[in-house]
Amino acid sequence: MTGSNKVVGQFLSNEPGGHRFQRVPPTEKRGRVHTSTVTVAALEPPKKTEIHVDPRDLEITKCRGSGAGGQHRNVTDSAVQVKHLPSGIIVRSETERSQHQNKEYALEILRIRLLENAREKRSDARNSKRKDQVGTGMRADKVRTIALQRDQVTDHVTGKKMRAKQYLRGQLEDLW
Repeated sequence: MTGSNKVVGQFLSNEPGGHRFQRVPPTEKRGRVHTSTVTVAALEPPKKTEIHVDPRDLEITKCRGSGAGGQHRNVTDSAVQVKHLPSGIIVRSETERSQHQNKEYALEILRIRLLENAREKRSDARNSKRKDQVGTGMRADKVRTIALQRDQVTDHVTGKKMRAKQYLRGQLEDLW
């Protein structure tokens, strides 16, 4: 984490989980309490990454293209197949007449697929981390109850209580 992210991370360290918000709306004639539930997750922002493909991790095969194309296509190895050994991804390009252009095109597609795989892995890890923090969002997972009608906030993790007006102003120090 960078410096500012550390401060935010410390500030939000007790926030992940379910928050229950109770209030009596001004339009409620009978004084009934309305309850809303919000789930909160405090995650690090995703990092930008660039895919670097090491040429030693590639197996490049030159071959003839398939399909129509006449005599030139049948005697020229212009198609290129690139296999990324660590991931097992195979990309084949035979759209151009030039072997060099097909190789560049195949490498570009390979980089895109590797980037997409990396994004999926980060997304899966992030979603798993979020689910661990938030839980199911049910009542048993609650972290805090904000009861405006009683002007009270109860932190169910620490057991501390404070005035709702202070909480709504962002003065959370009393909960730590």
